[in-house]
Amino acid sequence: MSYERPDGHTFSLYLSGGAGTRRLDGGPDARGRPGVLCIMPQGHSSEWEITDFFEFVHLYVPDDQMRRMFAETFDRDARLMALPEVTFDDAPVLADRLRQMTEAMLAGVHLLAEEAMTQAINDLFVDPRYGGMRARAISGGLAPHVRRRTLDYIEAHLGETIRLQDLADIGQLSAFHFQRMFRASFGVSPHSWVAHRRVERAKSMLSGMEPIAQIASACGFSSQSHMTRAFKLGTGVTPSAYRQRQ
Repeated sequence: MSYERPDGHTFSLYLSGGAGTRRLDGGPDARGRPGVLCIMPQGHSSEWEITDFFEFVHLYVPDDQMRRMFAETFDRDARLMALPEVTFDDAPVLADRLRQMTEAMLAGVHLLAEEAMTQAINDLFVDPRYGGMRARAISGGLAPHVRRRTLDYIEAHLGETIRLQDLADIGQLSAFHFQRMFRASFGVSPHSWVAHRRVERAKSMLSGMEPIAQIASACGFSSQSHMTRAFKLGTGVTPSAYRQRQ
């Protein structure tokens, strides 16, 4: 398997297997295994031998997006960004972010997946092995009118898929910068806020007679089981048990 000077930057996390995978073109004399990370900067070529099944996730990030996040987060000239080439490295924090992103994608929790994706890029640059940079301090958070418009948008779209960039566009910010500013304003991430509001709406609807599956859809959960997990996490009980108490 060959990658010839691809566009964009690639992050790869081995989820399972990998012992049958090794790099042929000058990488370390090692094989893949669950939990290890590979980073291929834009324009770098690589050649691999794969002799067994394995499971992994690729995150592709366009160069302009990566540089914009770098400049906004660290208040540095984007031209100073230097991305390391990494093969089969142990980076637990970054690996956990990519694993969280993957699990959220598979569960249909788009906002959480996007948050994990942007946070993974931040974790890369602050990791001492890959730069050890210190993020610029955030003070003040979102402007009052942006806070109001953001919360109004969330309430109006709870039954739909809410994406991080949709929220960021309200304040004309990048997704990553908005995520940091939102947390500075409200003390929680956008996903945590939206999840709480969906549970609160579900609680009010459970006082009626609508089937729980319909309530899950109306509140923006990807399925009834998704709502049950989120509801129990937020209240300590399942939707059915909550309804019985009313």
